[in-house]
Amino acid sequence: MIKAIGLSLLVLSAPAFASMEMAQKNACMGCHAVATKVLGPSYQEVAKKYAGKSAEELAKSIKAGGSGKWGPVPMPAQAALSDADAKTLAAWILS
Repeated sequence: MIKAIGLSLLVLSAPAFASMEMAQKNACMGCHAVATKVLGPSYQEVAKKYAGKSAEELAKSIKAGGSGKWGPVPMPAQAALSDADAKTLAAWILS
């Protein structure tokens, strides 16, 4: 039973690890961190700002990039990121 509980916890936490790996693979962590501001806002700050919004809306913002939402430093467009990966990252950030 203990093994079953441990395995289920591992499976349930897998998307969080996969999304962190996706953020690292796509160089997101060069400008963002989970809890602290780097060049861009922390993911916790983004989650607060986008609270109540859909992952699709945040995914569009990730892919389009932009400036002025968080100050003078622009976020480059992430056009090479697939729609599915952008949505996965957005859902992870919002969680």
